[in-house]
Amino acid sequence: MSDQSEVIEIKKAIEKISDQVKEKGEEALAEAKEGRNISQKAKEAVDELLITVNGLKAELREVEQKAVSRDAEPQRTKSYGEQVVESDLYKNLMAKGGRGTISMNLKQVTSAAAGALIRPQYETDIVALPQRRFTIRDLLPVVPIATSSVDYPKQQSRTNNAATVAEGAAKPYSDYAWTNATAPVRVIAHLAKLTRQAMDDAPRLVAEVDAEMRYGLSLVEEAQLLNGNGTGQNLSGLMTQATAYVAPITIAGATSLDMLRLAMLQAALALYPADGIVLSQQDWARIQLQKTTDGAYLFANPQGTVEARLWGLPVVDTPAMPVDAFLVGAFRFGATLYDRMGIEVLISTENADDFEKNLATMRAEERIALAVKRPGSFIAGDFGLVA
Repeated sequence: MSDQSEVIEIKKAIEKISDQVKEKGEEALAEAKEGRNISQKAKEAVDELLITVNGLKAELREVEQKAVSRDAEPQRTKSYGEQVVESDLYKNLMAKGGRGTISMNLKQVTSAAAGALIRPQYETDIVALPQRRFTIRDLLPVVPIATSSVDYPKQQSRTNNAATVAEGAAKPYSDYAWTNATAPVRVIAHLAKLTRQAMDDAPRLVAEVDAEMRYGLSLVEEAQLLNGNGTGQNLSGLMTQATAYVAPITIAGATSLDMLRLAMLQAALALYPADGIVLSQQDWARIQLQKTTDGAYLFANPQGTVEARLWGLPVVDTPAMPVDAFLVGAFRFGATLYDRMGIEVLISTENADDFEKNLATMRAEERIALAVKRPGSFIAGDFGLVA
């Protein structure tokens, strides 16, 4: 039975039972007017008819949906081979032992028709651009705050005059100078537009835009933490406040590895033992590829894995660090990152332009402050390999 015939039969059955329900209803109404109670048997009969009607309606919807789905599929154009083997001429020829000749008019199969044979598969996974991993925030202690800035006392100088003294003699005075320092909270933010249709039809897309906007904030945050110049609304970053590298001892023909070890010594002599090293990905790869005179790699067998460490300290390689530059420091001791407001993403359709154009505005922002409390705990320099 075809879909259309089945639909007609089901509709007839529904109509027939609906008439029976109507008839039963009229009988019950007449009984009520005469003051008689509707019998339990009559009620059960009506309930049974209603259940049957609901079942037929559900079956009707299912048949109609199947028909719509088949109609939505592209009409399949048979290949030349299929047209031949499914023809009556070919079947008659094979019934006679396959001897003889047949002549057929075949339908043209074009490349466009062949393409229509293949229904495209829709992938729900969105193909996004690659994203950088972030590391600098993980090096620093992070403290939540509820103010627009952070004030903290900072020692400027220390003059220690402690000495041995004779009994009854005057004791010397030492001198310490303090000042107040402020780390202002800065806002990192951006906007993006979405159509209302995209939000309604592709909820996965909204999640992807949300993730992209969070990533955009983190991208700027990492650049600010390392290289913010402190002007305008920029943070004062680690590199711009770090102490310049000056080799504490002279090493003839110092290599990159030597310079990093000397920077560690410089920090240690300032009483700030380093706990990490930050390099560009290019410089870290260059160091890893160093070989002995007989061609063996200094660090590890290329077929194995080795932890990113130099002189006992973890190495963080990031695209945020300029090529040829290095930063050695006591990150957990020398600076603090303050979170005034974590990353927040909001969607609004309230402004007039969005309302008229059926758009939505997505806003992402965060508020942070960076206090480099001990600039002497960070040693910044360059390897001198790039002019």
